[in-house]
Parts: sequence; structure tokens; C-alpha cells
Amino acid sequence: MSEDKPHQNLAIIGHVDHGKSTLVGRLLYETGSVPEHVIEQHKEEAEQKGKGGFEFAYVMDNLAEERERGVTIDIAHQEFDTDDYYFTIVDCPGHRDFVKNMITGASQADNAVLVVAADDGVAPQTQEHVFLARTLGINELIVGVNKMDLVDYNESDYNQVVSEVEDLFQQVQFNTEDASFIPISAFEGDNIAEESENTDWYDGDILLDALNSLEEPEPPTDAPLRLPIQDVYTIDGIGTVPVGRVETGMLNVGNNVSFQPSDEGGEVKTIEMHHEEVPEAGPGDNVGFNVRGIGKDDIRRGDVCGPADDPPSVAETFQAQVIVMQHPSVITAGYTPVFHAHTAQVACTIESIDKKMDPSSGEVAEENPDFIQSGDAAIVTIRPQKPLSIESSQEIPELGSFAIRDMGQTIAAGKVLSVNES
Repeated sequence: MSEDKPHQNLAIIGHVDHGKSTLVGRLLYETGSVPEHVIEQHKEEAEQKGKGGFEFAYVMDNLAEERERGVTIDIAHQEFDTDDYYFTIVDCPGHRDFVKNMITGASQADNAVLVVAADDGVAPQTQEHVFLARTLGINELIVGVNKMDLVDYNESDYNQVVSEVEDLFQQVQFNTEDASFIPISAFEGDNIAEESENTDWYDGDILLDALNSLEEPEPPTDAPLRLPIQDVYTIDGIGTVPVGRVETGMLNVGNNVSFQPSDEGGEVKTIEMHHEEVPEAGPGDNVGFNVRGIGKDDIRRGDVCGPADDPPSVAETFQAQVIVMQHPSVITAGYTPVFHAHTAQVACTIESIDKKMDPSSGEVAEENPDFIQSGDAAIVTIRPQKPLSIESSQEIPELGSFAIRDMGQTIAAGKVLSVNES
């Protein structure tokens, strides 16, 4: 792993069956992160299960259940190097019931590759994922128009998909100048690591070049430490090990830290990354660490770790701007869906709808409306039903966004404007 290269977290987003896992497997293979014999092994296994052609996807979907169903469930982290960066791929599941994973996944990404199948075009989840990426602050998208082999590398099919995606971008105010479009076949390898003779009509970047030319994210090292906890393990010889990704600030051995909202704290004894002990970790690093005096039952997923002298905020209420994507009826004050913020999932009540906004201009359209519905943007006041650590998006944007889910789907997404601490 090239520690001297800058690091990027890359989300792979898009509709189910549009080829995301195959693309990830192909990227890992082309960059030498997965040896050829492993692909061969996956190929045999895929053919035995009657899923020939899934060998690259198997590289990512190595949970048995996923293989049987042929869909991606977990967010798998995989790493690969290009000439300019080392990337951690956050393979965001496309399946409807896994959108909440996608949310915690997209919020962890610096940039994203949107996969749209050439033979299918923009599908419902394509819209949902673009919307989430936009709301959660992903600024640049590389659009891989995949499965070009299924449309015989036809340029007009490619152009049709490009114009559909551009229309979608306009709907969510995503600047089309911040997107690049590439015709690819993840399965055949066209335009991934080298130019394809099948698309001689295309003269833009291939995928690896587009990844290399992404702007380097400015790591938020000056902000206070914020590290949302994904899991808490007990490891022989070490003890309790919370695991998570440093969103902002620095985590150092010897720091006194506080976990909120559990309100536990102690001194950091060890930090481990890539199975090695390290003295410190910064933004983007996925770490396990041990804190003196913290037991397995003291803290839990959804807690946020920060400095003891500047602990993470715990909201009594917070004001947020939300955009409603889809809701079968109307949303009124008193509605209590589940909010997904960083690694936390907490039921929250919309206490008041303060302003309805014009989504295209951002101007106030109506004060204190009675309700909001699909397509509306609004400023609302929210009361968590149990303690929730969340930050203002102005101060710590990495912990200031959330998605709202109900009835098995993502109905809205938003960002926190201000926090009234408990």
C-alpha cells in the first residue's frame, strides 16, 4: 500500500444489476490488487453455480449469501493503487433494501463513479443514488456507461444514456461540468485500463485516467477529531476495540477521548490500521483502536469519538434542510421516521416545518407550511427520540448530513443547519 500517495474514498453507485460489482472486481484486477489465479478460481465457482460471468463481481461479493442471491449486501472495503492515488472503494449496494448501507457508504466517499447500463439507461435507483450523492456532498461524478458490449458499442445508444443522465443532473442541480462520461464494459474490460478499439468514436479519458485526474480532497485535519463508530469488537490480548473511520481531525495514541452520546471516555492506548500498529490516524483512515477503561458494553455503533475537551455534539433538537425524494402522501409535524446519520440510526420526530424552499433557487417559498411532499425542499426542526450525536454541516460537514428512511425506502435526505445541544 503506497502510503506516500494521497488517499481517496471512492463510492461506486448506481442501479442494481448495472454492473457495479463487476466494475469493482475489474478495477482491482487491472490495478494488480487481485491476482489472476483468484479471478480464475472465482470463475470456476461462478460457472458451477450457473452464474458464469460473475467472476469479477465475486471478488467483491465474497459473502456466501450474496453469491447465492447474486446481489451485493454489505459495504465491502477494497483498496487499489493508481499512478496518482491509493483508493479505498466503498462498493455501495444498489439493491433497494440496502439503500441505508448506501447512505453510510456515500457519506464516506470523496468522489463517486456512477454506473449506468447502456442497455437500460437511467433507472429509479440511478436517480436515488445521484440525489443522495449530491445531498451528501460528493462534488464530482465519473459516469461509466457500462455494458457497452451488450449494445454492440453503438455510439447513439451511448449518447442516449448520456443525455438521460444529464437531464437527471439538472433535476437535482448537479453541475454537468463536474461529471465525465466514459463508455465502458466492466465485463470485457473496455476503456477501464486501456483504450478500447470497440469505441473508436470516443476520444476522452479511460476510467483509470479519469480517476487519476480527480482533484485531491483537502483532508480536514484542522477540524476537531470526529470518528463515528461502526462496530465494537473484543479482541484477545487487547480488549475492547471500537472500529470506524476518522472523518475529521487526528487520532493519536495518548489522546483523551470522549464517546457521545454514550458519554464514556478514556485514554487511547493503541491504534491499528491495515493490521499494523500506528501512532496516529487522520481523515479517511479506517482504524481499530483501544481505549483504557472502555468495556464492550459501554459504547456502541452510532457513537462518535472526539476529544475529551471538545466532545461531539449531542442534539436535543436540530434544524435541518431536507429534500423529499419520495413519499406516498404528505409529511406533517409529528412524523417520526428513522434518520440515518453517519453510523447512527435513530427515530426522530419532525417537530415543526419552518420554511418551504424553492429547490431550484434556494429562496424561501412559504413560511410555516402545513405539510411538505415529494419534490419539496424545506427547513425543519427535528427532535431525536433517543440521544443522537450530529454536527452542524457548516462546522463539521462530514457529520452534518443524513438520510431519512421509512417503509423500506429512502424518502428524504438533508443536512444539519444548527444543533441545539442537550
